[in-house]
Amino acid sequence: MRDHAALLIDRFAVPDGARVLDLGCGWGELLLRAVEAGGATTTGTGVDTDGPSVDRGRALATERALGTRVAFTRQEAASWSEPADRVMCVGAAQGFGGTLDALDALGGLVRPGGRLLFGEAFWERPTTIEATALLGEEITPLPELVERVRARGWRVLHLSTADQSEWDDFESTGLAGRQEWLLRHPDDARAEAVRAELDVRLREYVCVYRGLLGMAYLVLGR
Repeated sequence: MRDHAALLIDRFAVPDGARVLDLGCGWGELLLRAVEAGGATTTGTGVDTDGPSVDRGRALATERALGTRVAFTRQEAASWSEPADRVMCVGAAQGFGGTLDALDALGGLVRPGGRLLFGEAFWERPTTIEATALLGEEITPLPELVERVRARGWRVLHLSTADQSEWDDFESTGLAGRQEWLLRHPDDARAEAVRAELDVRLREYVCVYRGLLGMAYLVLGR
């Protein structure tokens, strides 16, 4: 995962002085790496609806001496309207209504000459009825995903896919903020509902779509 992240940041080619935007950032690991790679005057903004993840992102930015250059905000990704030189949207297309809507909306947020790092799921092999019912009919095999991207006017500057260990980490990371909250607040009135939701999510991943669902990372330009 670390090697792949380094590859993606290298291909993302963040220039010094750029503004980086990460929509659906989680705790912002890729965002922080991109800002660090860009240079001393590069700044970044992470946007996510998960409060614990946003809080963790702020703490990490402070730990890495990036607190004055990277800001995190808790809001819906689709409500963001300020463009940036480098935009990331990894595993968050559903926040815009799906792949095609996300590609169109993100096109309005990437400044001319900028780049988009777009991470989207695809079927590694023929899907099952259970997986399709759980994850939706919009997910496609990789060749169709690439054609969707091209049809929306994007050029694919780099394409790579996650291996299984990366997928496992991605799924765990997506739940980590709430898992940590639950450990800190086991007697909170909301704890039972949070615990039940997390347990369902883990069972779905392990039993329904692990090894079936892939993740593609595409660096795109227009």
